[in-house]
Formats: sequence, structure tokens, C-alpha cells
Amino acid sequence: MQLSRADLADFAYFLAIAKHGSFRRAAVAMGVTTSALSHAITALEGRRGVRLLNRTTRSVALTAAGEELRAAIEAPMQSIAAAGETLDRYRDAPAGRVRINVLEDAVDLLLKPVMPIFVDRYPDVAIDISISNRLIDVVGSGFDAGIRYGGTVPEDMIAQRLSPDLRWVAAASPDYLARFGVPADPQDLRNHRCVGIRLGNDQVYDWEFERDGYDCAIATPGPLTVDSSHAAIAFGLCGAGIVYASEAVLRAHLERGTLQPVLTEWTTVGSGFHVYYSGRRHLPTGLRLLIDLIKELRPLRE
Repeated sequence: MQLSRADLADFAYFLAIAKHGSFRRAAVAMGVTTSALSHAITALEGRRGVRLLNRTTRSVALTAAGEELRAAIEAPMQSIAAAGETLDRYRDAPAGRVRINVLEDAVDLLLKPVMPIFVDRYPDVAIDISISNRLIDVVGSGFDAGIRYGGTVPEDMIAQRLSPDLRWVAAASPDYLARFGVPADPQDLRNHRCVGIRLGNDQVYDWEFERDGYDCAIATPGPLTVDSSHAAIAFGLCGAGIVYASEAVLRAHLERGTLQPVLTEWTTVGSGFHVYYSGRRHLPTGLRLLIDLIKELRPLRE
């Protein structure tokens, strides 16, 4: 039996299901409906007269024939995809779709200044952005890349720096400081209301401070804990407590005076934003162009 164009398309769908272990997640990654994916696999199994997947309402598993098919076609299909992306480099107008998972802070600080220019320059490149502060497997979740602070990038990924290191500060509203006073050193925070930070791994972050070579991490008390910078700032602005964030995130509020820095002699510097992706994956043209533009514009340059 000769290979048909339908077989090639259905092989791509089959590999997506094998990778994600789920029709739903594979459908999202391929940009089709779950129903269309199911019909495609049923048609492929019908044409070839062999069952490739065992599926129940809860799970999907490859049959022995499915395992053999994946082993045979995975590398060639990756080579075909890479060849197609290589051809895109010769287009006058690059095109394609890129999916990235982005830390909340990076949207305002990195992407907001860059995206108006990007969409003008590359109108045929579609960027699908998922905003999440949770630590996820970007490859397993169907993303081409992620953007995180450098210290949280998985070690098995290739990472490129997108910003300089960032200074982290504590701040509060004038109303809060008038009511509760100004902390003189980090230990004073134990007697204040602080808006806690829940990290992407569900741990509550200890605020870090440094002065004259001495550093400390404070487990801050308070009735509020959030996993969103926007929420923390909102609570800080309304006087609910002291907040802790990168100076770049707080800059507009600090300049307007709606938030005032505290412990100004006690600050710390953390790793800046990095983009990361799997070394096993050919870098999509759209992603490469986005990285290049961020580096060109340097929205967080000092």
C-alpha cells in the first residue's frame, strides 16, 4: 500500500497523541478539535487495518503496532518538520504559529513593549501566549518555549537571557506606613502585615535581602498570600500590607508615590528573564524572530 497525503497528516496527529498521552492535549497542540483528531486516527486505523491505540474514557495507550509505528516514523517526521521550518527562512514574509508559556511579570516588562513592533514587522506569524506563574513542563504541555526568571529555568533546557538581572524591593502605600510605621530592618517585617508570594511550585517565598555582604531570608507573616504580581500590587496599593517584587514591576507606582520603598538599604538582585526551550527541538522561525527582537529592543536595558 502506497503512502498517501492523508497518511502523512494522520501520522502527525498520531505522534501528537503518543507524545501527550491525551486526545485533548494533542488537539490543543495541533490546533484542531478533539473530534477531528479522533476521526483522523479512526480513519488511519481503518486504512491500515490495524489498531494503533487502546483508549478508554481516562487514558490512551499505544498498542504494540502503535509503538512500532512511532519508533519508525518519529525521527523522519521531525526531519520533515525541520525542513519546512528551514524553508520558512527563505520567505519574504515569515509565517507560522508559536506557542509560549510566559511568567506574568514578563508580559508587561518584556512583551508589551515589543509586541506592537513584532506584529507590524511579522504579520503572518501567530504568537499564542499562555500566562502562568506555575512551573510546568513546557514541552510536555505543547509549548515551543517558556519565559521565566533565570533561577527557575529547568536544567535540561537551553536558555537565552532576555534581560539584565533585576533588583528586588519591598514597598507599601503611604496610608499603610502612616498607620503601622516604617520597618527599620528586615527582621521588623515579622511585626508587619506582608502580602506573601506563592511560587509556581506552591511554596511560599521567603523575602530575600542583602546589605554589606550580609544576606537574610524572611518568612513574612500576614493574612494574605497570592500567586500573582498584579494581585500583590493591588493589595499593596489599597494599604493591605507590604509587598515585595522586582523594582521594574513596581516602578510606575514608585514614581507616582502610590507605593513607597522600604528597607532601601536592604535589597537584593535576582536573575533576569530567560527564554528556554528543548535542545531536541528545531527552533521555530517565529520564536527565533521574537527572541531577536527582544534582544534588539532591550525593553529592560539599564
